[in-house]
Amino acid sequence: MHGPDFDITIENLSKIEGHTALAVAVKDGRVSEVHLEINENKRFFTQAIRGKPAISAPQTLSRICGTCSIAHHMCCIEAVENAFGIVPSDQTMLLRHLLMNGLMIRDHAMHLYLFCLPDVFKKDSILDFSDKGTEHELIHKAFDIKSVGNAISTIVGGRAVHAPFPVVGGFIKIPKKEDLSALLPKLRATRDAAIEFVDIFLNCRFSLENEGAFVSLINRDYNFLGDELATSLGICIPEHRFADYLAKSVIPYSQAPGFKFEGMPYSVGALARMNLNGSSLRPETKQSLPKAISVFPSKNTFHNNLAQAIEVVQCIDASIAIIESFDPKPETPLQVKPKAGTGVGVIEAPRGTLYYHLDVAQDGRVNRANLVIPTSQNQIKMEKDIGVLVEQCLKRRMPRDKISLEIEKLIRAYDPCMSCATHFLKVNWK
Repeated sequence: MHGPDFDITIENLSKIEGHTALAVAVKDGRVSEVHLEINENKRFFTQAIRGKPAISAPQTLSRICGTCSIAHHMCCIEAVENAFGIVPSDQTMLLRHLLMNGLMIRDHAMHLYLFCLPDVFKKDSILDFSDKGTEHELIHKAFDIKSVGNAISTIVGGRAVHAPFPVVGGFIKIPKKEDLSALLPKLRATRDAAIEFVDIFLNCRFSLENEGAFVSLINRDYNFLGDELATSLGICIPEHRFADYLAKSVIPYSQAPGFKFEGMPYSVGALARMNLNGSSLRPETKQSLPKAISVFPSKNTFHNNLAQAIEVVQCIDASIAIIESFDPKPETPLQVKPKAGTGVGVIEAPRGTLYYHLDVAQDGRVNRANLVIPTSQNQIKMEKDIGVLVEQCLKRRMPRDKISLEIEKLIRAYDPCMSCATHFLKVNWK
């Protein structure tokens, strides 16, 4: 067992973008500080688009993240369109909703089924799953669901990662009806498996409750491109005013800033979406998942996993509904006429609310860009949760290796950009 004073150090935690580390100090049996150090490599994306045509910014900024490239692409397109006063067609919006559904299915499947599922089964990774029986079948089902998300993204966007078809004002290529219809059997075939995973995460007893606000976009049909923000504090604001409510915090030990909403820690992501927007789920989803949906609103951080699992079913149901009623027509993207303006884009990325702000000059070139990323927004709340978790572990006199595992599980529940590396954390006890 550990003594009253010790440090937990997680060094060089690799992730998709840059690196992160965690340091927890315990004094007299209490957590005195938690430092989640996001040491991102400087990649100069916002500087790279300065002086460049705004219409080319979405493709450039989609390279910020391979996993969520479509989210960055869609958010930047929205910001550019708002700067130029462009209103996309109804068909364009349907295709964007479908593209976002594909992203959510694919991204959630990777996080839940490949990174979090081993925690539920008390395994280090899916490589330790049995090569037969239930565990073996679940892995195949996981890849089938992920494949459906990839297929949607490929048909609608042209590619699952860094999609070339969506542009400012529309799509350069409209999918054929027969190609979209070919997705229906695959979507229906994977729906039962997605529901099975919901049950698995519903029955998972991981729990950590901590105070804080929740923020997400809201709308009438639980899509990820709404235009109004809501909070658990009872505040509703138009998306272009989001930054007015944020207080940016310079974190001296981290290269990524932290944020507070109205002066308090807050979180974004699937848990926030379900807490604030769960009533807008599709009727089919509600009918199939009444017990899981009744869990929300919830303050349990680990219910972010359950919320994501529900969203997979929601996205399958929403995609089926769109494809069944959609008759795509040839359409040329709207003509873009450059002008000076300010554009804000706010969408729901898999990991939470993503904010883009662009200032554009008269010639249509970018003067300045400001991006607020979900993981940065969650950082302060994540640190507080880690502190609460460690103190709970200390009260239970948990061995050090078990505390390390609990920290890993908590970090995974937030699904930050470095979540994929936490299965391989090395914890050094000083």
